[in-house]
Amino acid sequence: MSNTITITESAQEHFAKLLGQQPEGTNIRVFVVNPGTQNAECGVSYCPPEAVEATDSEIPFSGFSAYVDELSLPFLEDAVIDFVTDKMGSQLTLKAPNAKMRKVSDDAPLMERLEYVIQTQVNPQLAGHGGHIQLIELTDDGVAIIQFGGGCNGCSMVDVTLKDGIEKQLLETFAGELTAVRDSTEHDRGDHSYY
Repeated sequence: MSNTITITESAQEHFAKLLGQQPEGTNIRVFVVNPGTQNAECGVSYCPPEAVEATDSEIPFSGFSAYVDELSLPFLEDAVIDFVTDKMGSQLTLKAPNAKMRKVSDDAPLMERLEYVIQTQVNPQLAGHGGHIQLIELTDDGVAIIQFGGGCNGCSMVDVTLKDGIEKQLLETFAGELTAVRDSTEHDRGDHSYY
């Protein structure tokens, strides 16, 4: 794994403090439930010595180790665990951009790379409005046919979202490979629509 899990200094201090109250030899486990699916969820738990499996990967930090099971490992590439304190209080955050979909290589087919960017960059932005897009087809002349769903379906701002947001982002990311992005959605306005 090229880019293992990053645990910020503040998060390492937080874990060290918590682990100091646990039985000796206790470390942490970082995991993904339902990895590679839209229902993927990441978590961190205590990992007593007897819970370490032979197939686990150990990532050493100052004063403790993080253990990751072999199924979760590729989905935690580029993950960052941080301990953030603001006026609302303190919280542990775990950002794992590859939890729902494995990172694809730069030489993967355009369809795979496009799907990866949609799932890891575009859909998380649309999720704030309860929406998402799905890649339906990639034509021979480089046109990505997408379909809006959730809160985006029937939304009056969908054209702006498509042209100024999604299409602009995808054309910049895949310059020279992608020529356009088109919407194939039958937009039915309803209670589900964001605007």
